[in-house]
Amino acid sequence: MKINPNRTWALVEERFTAEQNPIIKRNLGLVLQHMKAEAVLDLDGILDTLIDEPKYVLHGTDGLPEMNPQGSHDAIRAFYDLVIVQTGSHRFEFDVYRVVADEGTVITEGIMRMVYPGATLLGMGVEVDDPDAYYVTEYPSLYIWKADADKGKLIGEDIYNGADAFAGIADRKITLDDIAPLELAAS
Repeated sequence: MKINPNRTWALVEERFTAEQNPIIKRNLGLVLQHMKAEAVLDLDGILDTLIDEPKYVLHGTDGLPEMNPQGSHDAIRAFYDLVIVQTGSHRFEFDVYRVVADEGTVITEGIMRMVYPGATLLGMGVEVDDPDAYYVTEYPSLYIWKADADKGKLIGEDIYNGADAFAGIADRKITLDDIAPLELAAS
């Protein structure tokens, strides 16, 4: 299995380039900037795309406020630290196959693949055979990126995941050589 993080924004970038409506283009540009900042763990870059009181909703994690941060950039920063930084799962590919955009929302849909260190998975209670290897989650995912028209920023993310991210992960072992280098040319 090969992981190409550049697929994450390829279709969004294509749609951004072709978009004629300036408001929709702005919204697509914010999502594009956000995705690229995530790829390099640029938390300030991520926060720059968001209003001051953002709201993230990870559907299916009701009752877990740390997974549904809202109200401040500090809450969002803590979310990324918990979910991405501490787990070492900053290498990922969101293989987007659908982008829908209007003046208030961008929707991206595709297959999410996140690379986890074996030691992290074992610490989470996920059985894998090598703590020094890397393993890939794989599941359908849909992101709704709402935009605040007055502030010209994203309100946050509504995230829907369609399957157990860790089902079958032990069979998806890779090396870091299986991950394509980032291509982050400015848009």
